[in-house]
Amino acid sequence: MNARGNDLGRSDGTVGKALEVLEAVAAFERPVKFSELQENSHYPKATLYRLLQTLTNQNLVAHDHDTGTYTLGLRLIRLAHTAWEHASLAPVARPFLERLASESGESVHLAQLDNGQVIFVDKLKATDRFETLAQVGKVAPAYCTGVGKAMLAFLPPQQLEVVLQQQSFFPYTRATHRSPDTLLEEIAEVRREGIAFDREEHEEGINSIAAPIFISKGRVIGALSVATSTARQNTEGLQAFRERLLRTARDIGDQASSWHLA
Repeated sequence: MNARGNDLGRSDGTVGKALEVLEAVAAFERPVKFSELQENSHYPKATLYRLLQTLTNQNLVAHDHDTGTYTLGLRLIRLAHTAWEHASLAPVARPFLERLASESGESVHLAQLDNGQVIFVDKLKATDRFETLAQVGKVAPAYCTGVGKAMLAFLPPQQLEVVLQQQSFFPYTRATHRSPDTLLEEIAEVRREGIAFDREEHEEGINSIAAPIFISKGRVIGALSVATSTARQNTEGLQAFRERLLRTARDIGDQASSWHLA
């Protein structure tokens, strides 16, 4: 279970606590029983039950009386769909991602930064021959993903310092950065080259080439990548996608600059 929600609710009263419980329900990615939520919650049983009742009454969580399980509610799903349409890069970028996926024949990921983590807002698969951990709505570390490093490299210095403090530097693979020092060295290279690589740093057997997406005044608002299996392409082979990737990033940035994201 993803414990990302633990940072919520510390000073936001009932709303913050309810959001924390909502994220806990979502993190299981399946119908979840009250006992399972209680095992992972720091709230007393009565408080947790009251928060779940509030969420259920608001149709943000659904309760199945037959199985005794909780799932995300239809109202939340509608809100999520609206947010996807109006608050993320996904709708603007979709036609450009479709073109890139078709041209590359590989998976294409679109991501943005959220509290120091990467959140994938869209994904297109041109082949079913391999799968990546990246899925729409999923979060991943910024320090060991191509899209993450592509965005980190172009953050203002003060913001970069804050985001680096939010990284865990957990060694997912033998290639994962284990300290900010080695990451900063690579970030400087990404800034010079304009592209970033994931060299099996987050997931064994998966690599990617990524580019940042800029809008007006050079502000980075996201990144996209071409991801594939190491059986299909090594890092050198990924260079073949470089110009298409950079062109797509520019096209998305130009479109976003004239949209409400600017």
